[in-house]
Amino acid sequence: MLRGVEYPGPGHGGPHTVTIGADGARILFLRSSGPADPDDSLWHLDPAAGTEHLVAAGPIRSYAADREARTVAFARDGRLFRADLIEGTVTEVPTAGPVHDPRPDPDGHAIGYVIDQGGSAALRVAGPDGDRLLAGEPGNAWREHCGTISWGVAGAGSAEFGRTRGWWWAPVGRQILAVRTAKASSLHLLDLDDGWVDVHWDRETYPYLAQVHWQGGGPLITVLRRMQQHGLVLSVDPRTGETQVHAELADARWVEPVPGTPLHLPDGRVLVGGELAHDGFDARCLFADGSLLTPPGLYVRRVAGTLPREGGPAGAPDLIVEGSLGDPATREVFRVRTSLGGGGPEITRLPIRCAPEGVTVGADLMVAGEQVWRGENRVATLRTFAAALPYRPEPILQRVTDRRLPAAVLYPSGYVAGTRLPVLVTLGEGPGNQQVWTQASAWQERQWWADAGFAVVSIDSRGTPGVAPSFEKAVHRRLADLVLADQAEALTALVGKHLDLDLTRVAVRGHGLGGWLAALAVLRMPEVFHRAVAREPVIDWTALPAPLAERYLGDRTDSPEVYDHHSLAEAGSSPDVLLVGAELPGFPSVPSASPTDELSFLRGNA
Repeated sequence: MLRGVEYPGPGHGGPHTVTIGADGARILFLRSSGPADPDDSLWHLDPAAGTEHLVAAGPIRSYAADREARTVAFARDGRLFRADLIEGTVTEVPTAGPVHDPRPDPDGHAIGYVIDQGGSAALRVAGPDGDRLLAGEPGNAWREHCGTISWGVAGAGSAEFGRTRGWWWAPVGRQILAVRTAKASSLHLLDLDDGWVDVHWDRETYPYLAQVHWQGGGPLITVLRRMQQHGLVLSVDPRTGETQVHAELADARWVEPVPGTPLHLPDGRVLVGGELAHDGFDARCLFADGSLLTPPGLYVRRVAGTLPREGGPAGAPDLIVEGSLGDPATREVFRVRTSLGGGGPEITRLPIRCAPEGVTVGADLMVAGEQVWRGENRVATLRTFAAALPYRPEPILQRVTDRRLPAAVLYPSGYVAGTRLPVLVTLGEGPGNQQVWTQASAWQERQWWADAGFAVVSIDSRGTPGVAPSFEKAVHRRLADLVLADQAEALTALVGKHLDLDLTRVAVRGHGLGGWLAALAVLRMPEVFHRAVAREPVIDWTALPAPLAERYLGDRTDSPEVYDHHSLAEAGSSPDVLLVGAELPGFPSVPSASPTDELSFLRGNA
């Protein structure tokens, strides 16, 4: 039933990585020239005129701008460039070596950047007075004594908390907050006039630096205990490095901070993401100095920023929040009132499609996908060179079983009921990643598999975000058992509504943790799952970054039996599981495989 459509790969050509200047006069973004061109260039939109201008041709993987988006810094092939959008010039800035993560200060005068120096990283600043070292260790003697020491890099395990940066400019541009990584990470305030202070917190008790924000007032950081069951939101005095506790985060399983928080509100309150788990509530909410800002029915996914409130006081803007209200498959955008009223939390759903990468806000503008909005009025459109989506999938979304698991069934294009179809269960990247979405872009690859002759089934089992905190965290220390049980139970429930699903022919595929789960499905439940393709599966959970492994399975030293139970190497073997990019005795394996190769194996033609 293949239709001759090429397997849908990652799309190119759409605008992304958007920055809005504080005065709203300039919007920056990256975009390639088309689907066949993977190299992004830097572009500038004038919202008032609706015109676009090429700032610099690619390849440009990232960039950063000053407060007003007048000065832009980016690296290309390790070389540092400065773009002046007012003058319309792009100039190379001499540096001491290959550059990473360059960022101009808020006023655009100096550019900070990270440089590799013999296996460690140093932080330097290039400005009107030349290029100089701001923080870095003096070579091999330090490494022999302390191990590799780096400045300005995020540090091992930080990506598991969504933190990808290792240094930040102060809002006034005379200080830099930087991570120093050695055997453990620390945080320091570096003054451009050569003074510096340590940021003080109990790093032994709270070793994980999960979040850092410095947009107004002093820096705000979130630190977690190793088992992630308790955390602190701290404000930092930029003069002394002393910290003050603004909020405590606690959960018997693990704390899940909300992206975009903590955040200083203009009136001085601190916005914190947390969970409401008492008096019958089971919600992921926002709080300002302890006061609830969002209703329990809104599952908060991310805080994008603030926008002025029409007709409201200047010091009480609205939050722009991405979340789900009732339907976990739909990601929507909401205005959340920050000023407290007598009627409780106040939110407004915006008639704006939330792109998969989220929305960007600044000044009085918001960018969602290609659309630029001011309030509820679309004021400009960013051009896109992305190819049209090859399919118009129509997945049937529903909630199944007593747990109301989000599920979807996708049939071949033009399918006529009455013919039994083999089932392909897609696990994607596995636990912690939603599969059931309403966006058409999420179903392009799966439609290719459906047109190959499968009824494609996706199930968001316990352990998946979007429903409720308890739903997401129920899998603590028993991930494999609960997820596989949910997948099997949901399949049985779906047959009652989709009579053409042939559960005597069930295949499953996934990547990474999804690949690990696909292999376990066949090994643990061969009566339900009959064939699997596991791409780059996780073999041993002890090889994963500690923050990720211990979030789900607990302390690896105290509970080795839990890790053994979740190890693919300890689960047996099967000729019905194809490992791609991994090897284990008793499994067929290949270093790489095309979708057509996978299809052949899943059909039993290998």
